[in-house]
Amino acid sequence: MDLHRAFWQRSGTSLALVAGLFWATAGQAGETAAPSEFAEAKRQAYQVSSIPADSLLLPAPKLPDLSPYTPEAVYAKLVRKPVGSVVVKRMLQQNPLIEFTGGDERLREWLKRQGEMPQVVFIEGGYVTPADLTRSLPEKYFRETEPGVYLARLPIVVSQGATLHIGKETKDFRLSSERGVFLINDGKLFITDTRLTAWREAENQQDWFKKKGRFRPFLNSWGGTETYIVNSVVSSLGYTASKSYGVSISQYSPAMHPIMQRSPPSGWLLNTMFDDMWYGFYCYEAYDVVLRGNTYRNNLVYGIDPHDRSRRLIIAENTAYGTVQKHGIIVSREVNDSWIFNNRSYENHLSGIVVDRSSVNNVLANNEVYRNKSDGITIYESGNNLLWANKAFNNGRHGIRVRNSSNVGLYENLAAANGLLGIYGHVKDLNGTDRDLQLDPFDMNLSLTVVGGRLIGNGSGAISVVTPQSVKLYRLEMLMPTKPTGIGMFGALADGKNQIIDLLVRQKKAVLVLPLDKLAQLQE
Repeated sequence: MDLHRAFWQRSGTSLALVAGLFWATAGQAGETAAPSEFAEAKRQAYQVSSIPADSLLLPAPKLPDLSPYTPEAVYAKLVRKPVGSVVVKRMLQQNPLIEFTGGDERLREWLKRQGEMPQVVFIEGGYVTPADLTRSLPEKYFRETEPGVYLARLPIVVSQGATLHIGKETKDFRLSSERGVFLINDGKLFITDTRLTAWREAENQQDWFKKKGRFRPFLNSWGGTETYIVNSVVSSLGYTASKSYGVSISQYSPAMHPIMQRSPPSGWLLNTMFDDMWYGFYCYEAYDVVLRGNTYRNNLVYGIDPHDRSRRLIIAENTAYGTVQKHGIIVSREVNDSWIFNNRSYENHLSGIVVDRSSVNNVLANNEVYRNKSDGITIYESGNNLLWANKAFNNGRHGIRVRNSSNVGLYENLAAANGLLGIYGHVKDLNGTDRDLQLDPFDMNLSLTVVGGRLIGNGSGAISVVTPQSVKLYRLEMLMPTKPTGIGMFGALADGKNQIIDLLVRQKKAVLVLPLDKLAQLQE
């Protein structure tokens, strides 16, 4: 990740200072943007200066080559021999299922739905298709209801060393909600050119979401597995229980991982529609997952949600819209060294894209985020991230929002016609909230580098940065103010606005805004 190292090296503070002492009072400007957050900041002295522009310049990020990640490459990974076997076993005391049977409440779910000691279909020893399942199982467990349409009435586990391939010969692979069916991959799973659907037998229809907490079928792939979903439609999976969110790629739980000793799971999800899911996608401690060219439509909580300690993810060319409760795309809790680019995220209930909870060393590039009810792009407690040439427009709150995050680079971004600010950086004290501070610590540090890009016609002003450790600006265009007072620059930029504009626009210099107390420390 040489690009990130270059950014960090260039983010050090310069002492080539040129006059300009002023006071910035957070409450005096931008109150229409976020009164409670501005009120947190204390009155602090800042100094405006010019610095060498070369110190801020970066080449455009070299984005990952997507050409290896194609349906053809997935088909080439299929190994159809040897033919596997299909057996029915009791659900209890099976390592891949302990997450789902370890508590009395979850075990009761399967007892109630199966009406007997819960059983599971295991695929073992090789390659199996839905047609093979039909030949191997009685109709009460699995059947072809019409040509190419299959109904699973027991949970299915793909064992280590086995492969399940649901391919184009299958029109729809249906998982019975009444029978408590789910699909666990502990080996290799291929879903290609087909449909995977949660199904209500009583109504003979897709199991559309109706009530939080009600069981719906789900797919989970454990540590050491490979999952490939290509050119397909996946619908109505997932509910609130752990690892049951919809489509999940997850390392084994901390209790099971020492027993199983499996490597991080991975997978490619390509050109597929995910709709009416509890989560469109979730992963946990997964590496090298590729999400390319998918559509996440009308999912309940999140469209895309990589989580804890996942690394080297590629999230590219996806569309996420209509998320009912939260964000279109979010990475959270130490999701590092990843790439989010060329995506569209719009009309979601909260933000378009979020980077959250100590997720560092990520690149967000060339994304379009618009008509989201909250921010376009939100960075929370996650430093050392680069935002390059993103477009955030017509969002309900801020175009780009950065909180409690250091060394965040905003390069060549467009923020236009957002309800509040084009760019809003601030600190926030999270003590006293419901945040678990041991699991998710934070520092009230903020530093931004804003180079290039345009801030156009945003409702409360162009940019506000409240209580930063430093702000660096260069080649930033601020056009079409919506208020007669002119370009809106608030927080630490407020009192020095005229000098900043003179340096940026007339002199075409780079600008450094630095707290006076920090300047004094650097000069000692």
